[in-house]
Amino acid sequence: MSPTRILIVEDDMIIAANISLQLSNLGYEVTGIETKAEEAIHHALESRPDIILMDIQLKGRASGIDAAHMIHQSYDTLIIFLTANEDDATFNKAKETKPFAFISKPFTKQNLERTIALAEERLIKSTFPNEEEDTFVEAQEDRIFIRNKNKLIKVMLDDILWVEAERNYSKIITSQQPYLIVSPLNKLCEKLDQKKIIRIHRSFMVNFSKLEAVTDSNVELEGKTLPIGKQYKEDLFRLMNKL
Repeated sequence: MSPTRILIVEDDMIIAANISLQLSNLGYEVTGIETKAEEAIHHALESRPDIILMDIQLKGRASGIDAAHMIHQSYDTLIIFLTANEDDATFNKAKETKPFAFISKPFTKQNLERTIALAEERLIKSTFPNEEEDTFVEAQEDRIFIRNKNKLIKVMLDDILWVEAERNYSKIITSQQPYLIVSPLNKLCEKLDQKKIIRIHRSFMVNFSKLEAVTDSNVELEGKTLPIGKQYKEDLFRLMNKL
């Protein structure tokens, strides 16, 4: 899974650098830092970040609000406004761009992290609009049970192709359909038979019996190529050597 991509638009470079470091440490990809509206618009249309942290007051004639209007005319993205100006006129003008959220300066590390996490959940739901959230219930030797609303769904381990991390969710891909589970991959990994469903990357687990090809850097199954993480390579090849 590719990390969520975030553009920072902030004319105070110290604040921007601190935000960039914080986001990078959390595993996000910072596509860049821009200080002017015109540069932010160009950057956004070129790289199409998933989320934009946008300061309202920027250097130059155009504001962050102007930039948000222009960007949304070309494509939909989640914009989070950063502002030290809390007057009603500015708020109402910014609200017209339909931002995801406002963060008032000075803001705490926790405030930023939580707002980004909520935005990311919105991204996941918009990426999988027809999928309902499922809850992992129980794992047995050859199957798992998933709760969807008021019913339990049985999923045989043999039917699982791979499992993909989606931040606080896990997407289980089966031969019949996908399931979006409200559980991080690490917790799901602990409950599955790790001789059958093996971890190959921080973002992926695969059904070992479904592997069609393996190289030094990736595996192939069902027409899908998935990466092998360095820390998981040794265990994968050790398991293969037992065949």
